[in-house]
Amino acid sequence: MALIFKTADEQHRWFAVDDGVMGGVSQSTFSVNEGCGWFHGEVSLENGGGFASVRRQPDEFEVSLTRAAGIRLTVKGDGRAYQLRLKSRQLSDACAYRVIMTPPADEWQTLSFPWQAFDAIRRGSLLTDAPPLEADSITQLGFLIADRTAGPFCLGVQRLEPSDHL
Repeated sequence: MALIFKTADEQHRWFAVDDGVMGGVSQSTFSVNEGCGWFHGEVSLENGGGFASVRRQPDEFEVSLTRAAGIRLTVKGDGRAYQLRLKSRQLSDACAYRVIMTPPADEWQTLSFPWQAFDAIRRGSLLTDAPPLEADSITQLGFLIADRTAGPFCLGVQRLEPSDHL
């Protein structure tokens, strides 16, 4: 099962968690148009901020990941670094597993990540004592930008799917 962004209904499954939770003023949203998902907004470094993120409400997509060797996505960036983040029952709520990617600007690229490529983090710091990610523990996925650069950003997502061919 793949997430293919054909209807606006998919955008209602995503919600923003930006640095406003700690006093920052960055803003982001996730929208669907032209058959793609778009994570976009503006990062601000004011008030100690500097990150923006969106997360997706779980459904059968997360369940389909349990049988895969990893995850594959087709994305187009803006030259900035993004994180694909996975929430897991293995970690506390303030933690996640992440992989960092820098998709090229104005060019669609398909990236594949085995579960072993994901690092456990808590508020940007690596957790050296965390267990490796287990696919059947994934409860949520999302995207985050925290590259210490103020300004607008935009990450396009054409397709997101479980992958056995990594």
